[in-house]
Amino acid sequence: MTDLTDITGPAHQADPVAFPQDRTCPYHPPTGYQPLRDGRSLSRVTLFDGREVWAVTAHATARALLSDPRLSSDRRHPDFPVPAARFAAVRDRGVALLGEDDPEHNRQRRMMIPSFTVKRATELRPWIQRTVDGLLDTMIAQGAPADLVSAFALPVPSMVICGLLGVPYTDHEFFEEQSRRLLRGRTAAEATDARERLDAYLSGLIDDKARQAEPGDGILDELVHHQLRDGSVSHAELVSLALILLVAGHETTANMISLGTYTLLQHPDRLAELRADPALLPAAVEELMRMLSIAEGMQRVALEDIEIAGTTIRAGEGVLFSTSVINRDPTRYEAPDTLDFHRSARHHVAFGFGIHQCLGQNLARAELEIALGSLLARLPRLRLAIPADEVRFKRGDTIQGMLELPVTW
Repeated sequence: MTDLTDITGPAHQADPVAFPQDRTCPYHPPTGYQPLRDGRSLSRVTLFDGREVWAVTAHATARALLSDPRLSSDRRHPDFPVPAARFAAVRDRGVALLGEDDPEHNRQRRMMIPSFTVKRATELRPWIQRTVDGLLDTMIAQGAPADLVSAFALPVPSMVICGLLGVPYTDHEFFEEQSRRLLRGRTAAEATDARERLDAYLSGLIDDKARQAEPGDGILDELVHHQLRDGSVSHAELVSLALILLVAGHETTANMISLGTYTLLQHPDRLAELRADPALLPAAVEELMRMLSIAEGMQRVALEDIEIAGTTIRAGEGVLFSTSVINRDPTRYEAPDTLDFHRSARHHVAFGFGIHQCLGQNLARAELEIALGSLLARLPRLRLAIPADEVRFKRGDTIQGMLELPVTW
């Protein structure tokens, strides 16, 4: 194992910071995280249940640890850290891909990779463009004002992931509501019920596909008629895979579209720059992902003692990755709180890093470039329909984004 002790400066013990916290501004880290931004590599933070765990805050340290097999992603591990009671309530059910270590993780990922390559994402662009155009046509025809979340930001990735997986989009209201309850529900019971409902729905859908003589065009159809039938994947495992692809496939991108739009509207100079030079769009998407860091607090548990940055992470200790702080590390990004489309932001950790780096990142980039680019091109006078400080956004213990985004044009 490579010695990690010289990655960056030592951690310093201080009063633990509560984690997670709500943001004051939807595109900046919580003000309460300021003590985590003082140059330390790791800090102690306190979870909802009073447990203290490590928070990784330096970019180089994060990339080293996210690649370290001595940190486990297995949510069923008794010492695995959970940021909210509702996640603790469903931990025993496990999570495919994100919640598995190798070799199981590698086996599952290899089944999925052909559907999420750069080549495949490029092939899907014309279809994504037609989906985006159709939603914009409808929104414009219905007239201003509109809620950009429900009219555009949410249906774009929902339609795309349904088409890819072979999930009927006619069921979108059901699975979007259950996803909301699972990720943002107020109680553990609500999260448990949502997970059970999603599992039952996907189990029934998989059974329906298994009864068909010939497979449909979706990823689930392919998995059912090949891997499930030959025993490469179990029914329960396929349900778990379908769940993570369906939920993550629409929740993350929907939040990036809505919060990305809000952020651009709050930075009129950057918005004007992007309108004047659409070739900046890929760089703008990368910079927005770095700055917004919507998936906060990736979790791991140490399986062995790890020496890094002058600190020992003991076996059994929890480790969180504060994405919003890591992606603002001033040793990696100059003026990190500034939105800058000309910086090299590609090495951000918004998609994670290492073996668990987001499988759908190529698809997400394609969706974001097409959705944001088309929105700005079709609605050159797009603006908020209410004062910026009245726009409601999400709590800090879930994927960050807007609850609603009233806009006019």
